[in-house]
Amino acid sequence: QVQLVESGGGLVQAGGSLTLSCAASGRTFSNYAVGWFRQAPGKEREFVAAIKWSGSRAYYADSVNSRFTISRDNAKNTVYLQLNSLKPEDTAVYYCAADQLLRIGDGYSYWGQGTQVTVSS
Repeated sequence: QVQLVESGGGLVQAGGSLTLSCAASGRTFSNYAVGWFRQAPGKEREFVAAIKWSGSRAYYADSVNSRFTISRDNAKNTVYLQLNSLKPEDTAVYYCAADQLLRIGDGYSYWGQGTQVTVSS
């Protein structure tokens, strides 16, 4: 089992920045790829970004590419999502997820509870 806890969400004005953290416990975290997803009210959950277990490769949704950056520190069992140039349409609950396979999309085995990001115009 891998337990994931997100933090760092909050209220920010458009154009601002936030850093989300995903802290893991349980099995060897460095063996797992991690993805970030988000779900806005009334919408389906969507893929945001993913990072390989080693941190050597990262993938992004077109909607966030060049604005968001995913990174990880395996020594701290933590994955980060840096959100820059935020837009009101980025408002959503952000979830991190882990799996032994890197997936561009759903199918991750372990999920956190989510952290709310609200971007005001």
